[in-house]
Amino acid sequence: MSILSGKNILLGITGGIAAYKTAGLVRLFIKAGANVKVVMTPAAKDFITPLTLSTLSKNPVHSSFTNEDDDNEMWNNHVELGLWADLFIIAPATANTMSKMANGTCDNLLLATYLSAKCPVYFAPAMDLDMYKHQSTLASFEKLKSFGNIIIPATSGELASGLVGEGRMAEPEDVVAFIEKDVLDQLPLRGKKILITAGPTYEAIDPVRFIGNHSSGKMGFEIAKAAANLGAEVYLITGPTHQKVSHSLINVAHVTSASEMYDAAHSHFNAADIAVLSAAVADYKPKNVSDKKIKKAASTFSIELEKTKDILKSLGAIKKHQFLVGFALETNNELDNAKGKLKVKNLNLIVLNSLNDKGAGFGGSTNKVTFITDTEQVIEHQLKSKTEVAQDLMQQIIKQQHA
Repeated sequence: MSILSGKNILLGITGGIAAYKTAGLVRLFIKAGANVKVVMTPAAKDFITPLTLSTLSKNPVHSSFTNEDDDNEMWNNHVELGLWADLFIIAPATANTMSKMANGTCDNLLLATYLSAKCPVYFAPAMDLDMYKHQSTLASFEKLKSFGNIIIPATSGELASGLVGEGRMAEPEDVVAFIEKDVLDQLPLRGKKILITAGPTYEAIDPVRFIGNHSSGKMGFEIAKAAANLGAEVYLITGPTHQKVSHSLINVAHVTSASEMYDAAHSHFNAADIAVLSAAVADYKPKNVSDKKIKKAASTFSIELEKTKDILKSLGAIKKHQFLVGFALETNNELDNAKGKLKVKNLNLIVLNSLNDKGAGFGGSTNKVTFITDTEQVIEHQLKSKTEVAQDLMQQIIKQQHA
C-alpha cells in the first residue's frame, strides 16, 4: 500500500501538450489507493477530454464555475475543492498558469481553487526549452517556491517543437514517486523502526490441539498501519490471525507459539526505536507435548502447564534507547495492576483495556483504552474504533518522545 492510500488528491491540469500524460497520472494515483478529483483550465480540454479523466477518476471533472448548459446548475465551489484536498498537484503547469499563480491572477476555476487551497501544492512545469529558461519563468519558479509550493522538476528530452532540452514534464511514474518521497520525508516517524506484536499465540497440546485465546490481532494490525502511515518502517510479528495488511513500509512475520514470538521479538528489538507489544501471548503452555494425537479415553484429562517466557518483561530488562509500550487487559483493580506492570516491566507507556467496558477487548472493531505514562500520567479515552485508538497511541508516543 502506498503512503498516498486514502489521500484526497486534487489534480489541476492546464493547457499544454503534456496534458496527455495526466490520464496515466490519474490511474497511478487511483492504483496507489488515493481519491482523485480533477479540475482543468478551459484550454486543457483541447488536449485531453474531461470524459477520459472522469472515467478514470470516478469523479466529475470541473473546468468552469458553472455548467453553462444548465441555467439551474449549482456553481462549482472552489473553496470546497481546495478544502477537500490533502494534496493539490498542478500538472502540467504551463508558463502562463505559473505566472498567474505567482501574481494572484484569478481568471479560471483552477486558479481560484489554488488560491483557496490549504494543503501542500505541487507543480510540474511543462513547456518548450526557451520558455523554460526565460527569466520570467525562472522568476515564477522562485516566487512559487517562496510561497511554499513544491516544484516537481522538468526533465530533458524531445519537446513538442522538435527541440531537445529541458522543459519536458516529468513522467507520471516519476511524479508519483516524487510526491510519495516528499510526503514520507515530512512524516514524524520517518526513519524510525517500530517493532509490533499482534494476535494470539497457540501452545500445542498434541499435533491437532492447542491452548489459545480469542485475540483477533486487529488492534496490532491497526497500530502497524498507523505507524507506517506516519512514515515508520514496521516489523510486525503476528500470531495466528485472519487479519491482512499490504503496505510498502510493513514487513510481516508469522509465528505460532509464545516461544517463536519471543525469539522473533528479540531478534529485531536491538534495531528498533519503538516497540509496541500488543499481542495476547499465552502465560502458560503444556509442559509435555505429545507427538501423537491424544486419544479420548478417561472421563477427565489433566494437562501440566508451565510458564512461558515473559516477552515484554525480557525486553524491558535489556532496553537501551527503545521506547517500549505494553498492553494490559484487566478485569479487576485495573489501574493499580496496569501501573504495577508499567514499573515491573520497565515500560515507557502502558495501554490499559478493561473487559468490564462494553465494546472493549478481543474480537470487536472498537476499543476503550487508558494510557498510563512512565510518569504515571493517566489519560482516559472514550470508546473508539481500533483505527482511531491506534492513531491516538502513535500521537501519544510521539508526544512523550518530544517531551
